[in-house]
Amino acid sequence: MQSLPMPEKIVGVLSFDFDGTLVDPKSDPQLHPVFFEVIKQFNEVGWVWGINTGRSQMQMLSGFMEGKFPFLPDFLIARERELYTPGRLNRWMPVREWNEKSTKDHKKVYRKSRKFIKQVQQHVEKETNAQWVTEEGDPAGIVANSIEEMAEILDFIDARIGDYKNLGYLRNTIYLRFSHKDYHKGTSLAEISRRCGVTKEQVFTIGDGHNDIGMLNKEYADMIACPANADDEVKQHVLEQGGYVCQQSASLGVIEAIDHFFD
Repeated sequence: MQSLPMPEKIVGVLSFDFDGTLVDPKSDPQLHPVFFEVIKQFNEVGWVWGINTGRSQMQMLSGFMEGKFPFLPDFLIARERELYTPGRLNRWMPVREWNEKSTKDHKKVYRKSRKFIKQVQQHVEKETNAQWVTEEGDPAGIVANSIEEMAEILDFIDARIGDYKNLGYLRNTIYLRFSHKDYHKGTSLAEISRRCGVTKEQVFTIGDGHNDIGMLNKEYADMIACPANADDEVKQHVLEQGGYVCQQSASLGVIEAIDHFFD
């Protein structure tokens, strides 16, 4: 797979969450092929598009197969904060300046918050049935057994995290990972927009989960939407931002939202 030809002049940016928004494993097809015909039309008039996901860059390689992508997006935001662009031989090339600063800032906030993160880990391991997860670059993550259990864990975290200035977290259903407050889907999208030379008035974004709330914000995009299968809190947030809540789910909802904003 390769990307479509890059427009000579970029006029706008389209940002899509992946799981639950573009691709729904319960649907057949998982991603409606009409979506790619729409993307081709946007490409012809100067728009670029990309995936803004909590998946890692490696996990997205299988994701492109799951969704039967006929061509690659123009950019990839992985783990809500890592920026990539397609390079030669279909390899994703990191945007080094941004990614290296993100890595440095995350190491610093993890170090300064080590005592608190350890406290949360002890609570999770002793008081809940949730799983504490550590990965390279993400040393503090949680996988709960249910939405209700995650809500209880969040109560514990929210009551104590205020003492740690730059520490935040990103969650989606039963998954959570701690992160630097300055890095999320919204700030990452803003960096893509800056590099493309477009303002928020020229940005469309859509997502369905709690970790999408960062980009479903008027600070980063003027055109905001969520599919019908989005979490209720996400729907309420989108309405408060003056965005559009679709009547259809997943990729059909994505197409509906594009029709809404672009007629």
